[in-house]
Amino acid sequence: MKTVGIDKSEIINFLRLDLISEIQATKKSLELFEKKYNKSFKEFEKEVLEGEEEFVKWDDYLEWRAYRDTYKDRMKDLKNLKDEKNIKVIIR
Repeated sequence: MKTVGIDKSEIINFLRLDLISEIQATKKSLELFEKKYNKSFKEFEKEVLEGEEEFVKWDDYLEWRAYRDTYKDRMKDLKNLKDEKNIKVIIR
């Protein structure tokens, strides 16, 4: 069996880059919805929830909300990675 040395900071940097990549892709999807409907998520959400049910808009609303939630979660994850002292690497 070969031994490979990986520094904790290298793992954290890899995770950070992976999160940044996902954040950018998610942000692009959010921008596409804002452009498609020419309004913010909050404005669109109000329109969908208060208006008559339209399948396409409802479907877009669910997808847009999922992207928004993912964006918030990944930003939180990225912020949590900044404090390396609280991160423990476990190899299995």
